[in-house]
Amino acid sequence: MTVRKGSNGMLERITVDEAVRELRPDFAVLVMTAEGLHNGPSDAASEAWLRAAGEQADADDPHVEAWREAYRAFGAKPKRTRPSVDALLRRAETLPAINRVVDAYNAVSVAHALPIGGEDLDAYQGPARLVRATGDEPFDVIAAGEPAVEHPDAGEVVWRDDAGVTCRRWNWRQCVRTRLTETTKNGLFLLERLAPYPLDRLHAAGDDLAARLREISPDVRIESRLIGGT
Repeated sequence: MTVRKGSNGMLERITVDEAVRELRPDFAVLVMTAEGLHNGPSDAASEAWLRAAGEQADADDPHVEAWREAYRAFGAKPKRTRPSVDALLRRAETLPAINRVVDAYNAVSVAHALPIGGEDLDAYQGPARLVRATGDEPFDVIAAGEPAVEHPDAGEVVWRDDAGVTCRRWNWRQCVRTRLTETTKNGLFLLERLAPYPLDRLHAAGDDLAARLREISPDVRIESRLIGGT
């Protein structure tokens, strides 16, 4: 995978707060931007990716338990609000098709037992950063079919930008504002690792995702940066 500075400036500005590093010094995130996507409805190819990933899913991968431990460390209950990779692996045989790009990263997440977040880069206001919440930050959701605003718990690990929380409980649930849709042109992907997950396996997952995005959009421009893991 080609590693370059992000042309939009996002890659250089993404940070992991020291309070999160103290909680899990082993945390690393491979950040990817993909500019020039041609997304669209799920198709035969993206649905085949989901089926193939489901066939090789391993719900007992040690990485899943590492994420459960991380959730407990900041006060979340992983059986109630599961890490994203745990939730996906539990329904690996019936993974829902959403759209081509979401299908691609969900398939990679399941195949590599790795939490992956996919966001609309153009919806961001300021850089992404991983922090422990104060509890006052807004989090945009749809409740009972209508837009609503929730707030994280104080001390919760969240991804956020200048406008509010983009993902609660580290990688549990993404907000509405930055979600990937069929009209998304530029994407941001967060591939998140804890020990004992090897860094070379993390990079392999990134290469896998990049390859699928290039199948969807042959002229897509992909850039990446590893934060942590040293």
